[in-house]
Amino acid sequence: MQCSLKENEDMDELKVTQIIKEQTHRAFWSITNVISCIPDSKYEKCYCDMPLWKHVYHTIHSLDRWYINPYKYIEPTFHVANLNSLDVHTEKVLSKQEVDQYLLTVTNKIEAYIDGLDERLLLEKPEGCKWTRLTLIIAQLRHLQYHTGIIMGFIICDTGKWPLVIGLENEIPGNDFPYFG
Repeated sequence: MQCSLKENEDMDELKVTQIIKEQTHRAFWSITNVISCIPDSKYEKCYCDMPLWKHVYHTIHSLDRWYINPYKYIEPTFHVANLNSLDVHTEKVLSKQEVDQYLLTVTNKIEAYIDGLDERLLLEKPEGCKWTRLTLIIAQLRHLQYHTGIIMGFIICDTGKWPLVIGLENEIPGNDFPYFG
C-alpha cells in the first residue's frame, strides 16, 4: 500500500490550506502505516465486540463521508447498510486488500479536494451542509486520530510492537510499510 500524497512540499504556514494539506498528509501516512502493521492473523479478531477490519473501515468511511460534504455523498459500491457502524454486526466482511484499496481511493479523493481549496472556501459551507469546510476537516482529522490510536492499542496489545506515527517535526520515512517505532 502507498500513501499517495506528495512528499517534501514546502508549507506556507500563513495559509490555512497549506497547514491542512500538510497535517492531512501526515495523518494519512500514519493511518496507512498503522493499518499495514495489522498482522493478517488479527484482521478478523474482535475488539470491543467488533472485528478489527470493521474498526479500520469505520475510520476510513468516516473520512470519505465527512471530510468533504456528508450530505452530497455516495456510498462505495461494496458498502451495505451498517457496514461502517461499530454498533451493528453485519454479514458482509471486507478483506484486508479491499480495505487497503478503499484507503488509497479515499486518500486520492481527499488529496484532489484539498488541492482545489483556497482560504475563502474554508469558511464557506458546502452545498446543503450546515458546517463550514474547515469545521468538517478539523472534525475528521480529530476523529481519524482517535481511531488511529484505538487501532494502535489493539496492535500493541497483540504484538507488543508500536506502529510508527509521525509528529509535526519528524521526516516522513517513505512508503515501504510497515514501520514500527
